[in-house]
Amino acid sequence: MRRFTKFRKRRGRIEWSNAPDIHKKIVKLASLLGLDWLKKDNIFCFRSINANTRAIARIWGLSRIWQQALMIGPSYVVEVISERYDGLSEHEKDSVLIHELNHIPHNFSGSLMPHTRRGKSSFHRRVSILLEKYRKNA
Repeated sequence: MRRFTKFRKRRGRIEWSNAPDIHKKIVKLASLLGLDWLKKDNIFCFRSINANTRAIARIWGLSRIWQQALMIGPSYVVEVISERYDGLSEHEKDSVLIHELNHIPHNFSGSLMPHTRRGKSSFHRRVSILLEKYRKNA
């Protein structure tokens, strides 16, 4: 008898594929919003299928220990969950990507900014400001 019946069964193996369309959209958003600290060549984009998550998209940072071990600079992977992301409107897709880009700190170190920041640099406040700027420029 299984003890953990609360979790959904996975429909199959997760499959990742390169997503150049997402990268192109990220480059466009970064230039439109003036996110000049982003090193666009070090942001990689993937589309996943069969991911067992409630998220629409995720961002992965390459920690310092991996940077040193692999002898490469800071890098990020933006993963969009195909089942959830592809059905959104273009505006909602852009909002999701802006949210994920907001996790990248200004020093582009490989670390990630959490949602729980307080004070003037509140994560959700910054996302709202970027979304408003995007709506005005788009």
